[in-house]
Amino acid sequence: MDSKAILEIAVKAADSKRAEDLIALDMTKVSLMADYFLIMEAGSNRQVQAIADEITDQMAVNGVDIKDVEGKDGATWILIDLGDVIVHVFQKEQRAHYNLEKLWSSAPEVDLHQWVEA
Repeated sequence: MDSKAILEIAVKAADSKRAEDLIALDMTKVSLMADYFLIMEAGSNRQVQAIADEITDQMAVNGVDIKDVEGKDGATWILIDLGDVIVHVFQKEQRAHYNLEKLWSSAPEVDLHQWVEA
């Protein structure tokens, strides 16, 4: 499965659990780390956990290898390493503090509208 298909699964899973302010960055020209970063936020630790669980569940259903999951204990920032797609599920305050979008501002955004419900 290619990285864009993995990104789509992650976006749809996050959206189904009401993740907010989803942004995907195309990292192919700015980093060797991954093809895409998917960044989102939630209002509580419980919701951060629910979003991360749904993403990992959907990856398992679709046969996508999950390399690592970090931060599940605190659930203020959970990172899901899917190889060429890195998912960041933040609590709102943590996202504002780390501001990954600014850190990687040279990476173009991916249009996610086709994958999220309006």
